Amino acid sequence: MGEDSVVIRFENFSYSYPDTPNVLVDINLKVEKGEALGIIGPNGAGKSTLCKAMNGLVPHFYGGYINGRVIVAGMDTLEHTVAELSTKVGLVFQEPENQLSGLALTVEEEVGFGLAMLGYPREEIKDRVREALEKVGLSGLEERSPFELSGGQQQRLAIATVLAMKPEIIVLDEPVSLLDPIGKREVFEAVKELKKTGSTLVIAEHEIEELAYIADRVIALNEGRIVMEGEVDQVLADVEGLRKITVEAPSVAQLTHILRERAGLEVNHYPIRLEEAVKLYEEVLRK
Repeated sequence: MGEDSVVIRFENFSYSYPDTPNVLVDINLKVEKGEALGIIGPNGAGKSTLCKAMNGLVPHFYGGYINGRVIVAGMDTLEHTVAELSTKVGLVFQEPENQLSGLALTVEEEVGFGLAMLGYPREEIKDRVREALEKVGLSGLEERSPFELSGGQQQRLAIATVLAMKPEIIVLDEPVSLLDPIGKREVFEAVKELKKTGSTLVIAEHEIEELAYIADRVIALNEGRIVMEGEVDQVLADVEGLRKITVEAPSVAQLTHILRERAGLEVNHYPIRLEEAVKLYEEVLRK
C-alpha cells in the first residue's frame, strides 16, 4: 500500500462517547484510493462510530473523548468542520429519512438540494443530478415525490444526494438494515455499480454474502478493536475466527467447513461466493 494513495488513515485512534467509554480502542487503519473496504462485527462492536469518525460527526456532533487522530483526504478531522469534511466524505446512513432534507418536492430537487444550498450554478446542479440518478438507477423518476418512493428507492436516492456532491470517499453505514429483500437487492446493485466507477467505498454491513461481492478488503471489529483484517477472501473464509466474535461466515464457506470437518472433504480453501462453491463441488464430484 503506497502512502501517496492512502485517503483514510486512523492513527492510534480511540474514542468514548460522553456516556459510553471505549467505543473504539487503538484503531490503526489505512484505506487506499479506489479501494472498497468492508467493516463487519457484532452489534455494538463500533462499526457505526468508525464510519462517523470518517466525516467528523465523531467527535464534532457527538462530543466525547478522543486519543489519536483521523486523516481523511489530507484533512485532520479534528481541525476541520463537518461541513468542510462533507466535501471529501459522503456518509450514507441506515435510515434514508435521516439523509433526505424533507423539504424537496421532487426527486430531482432532493438530489440538488445540497448543491443549491452551497450556491452551485443551476446548469452544474442539473448535470450533477442527472449523473447521480443514472448511477443509482433512478433516472426517469425526477418528478416523483421522495415520499412516494419505496424503501429501496429512498435509500438509492439518499446515495444519489451524496454522489451529487462528488466526494472522494463514500461511506455506507449498514445501508440496507431496515429494508425488505427487494430493497436490499436494489441498493446492493447500486453499490456494485459505484464500485465499477472506481470510487473509494467503505461499507459497514451485516449482509456478509453481499459484502463478498463488493469488498476488496475487510476488517472485523469486536468490542471496539480491530480483531481481523485482510483480503476479503481471507477474512470471510475464516469460519472459526468469525464465529468467535459471533459473526457468521458466508453460507457456502460454512457448508464447506462442515463437510471438511465431518465428511473429510479435501479442500485447500473455503469459497465465499456461490459461483466458487459450485465450481469447487463440481471438481470434487468429478474425482
